[in-house]
Amino acid sequence: MTFLPYPPERHDPSERLLLPFPTEIDFSNADRLLPLIMAQARPHPGRPPRLVVLDLTATRFMDSQGVRLINDVRRRLHPGTRVYVAALPESLASRVLEVTGLRRDIPVYDNLPEAMAA
Repeated sequence: MTFLPYPPERHDPSERLLLPFPTEIDFSNADRLLPLIMAQARPHPGRPPRLVVLDLTATRFMDSQGVRLINDVRRRLHPGTRVYVAALPESLASRVLEVTGLRRDIPVYDNLPEAMAA
């Protein structure tokens, strides 16, 4: 079973949701991660979060399955929900986001505090 590295942190339930990603995202776990992430991103009662921050700062390996996972999360969220990504600038995850062009579609911040404050 694949688990997220630590429980998601809600700063303001109606506004922002932080979703930490695991240290590795590839074909062995990407399909199992999507339902776990969506279960946290879809609120039970009330309004959906206005902003979801996908935290890749601890992610050390990510291939194209990570890009697919991020796109799947983005497509399945409520239409008014913004998605930001936090990825360390020199990390493999950041490079994959750049090479695949995903950085053009989703704002990517160099650190978590910037992403949460945006």
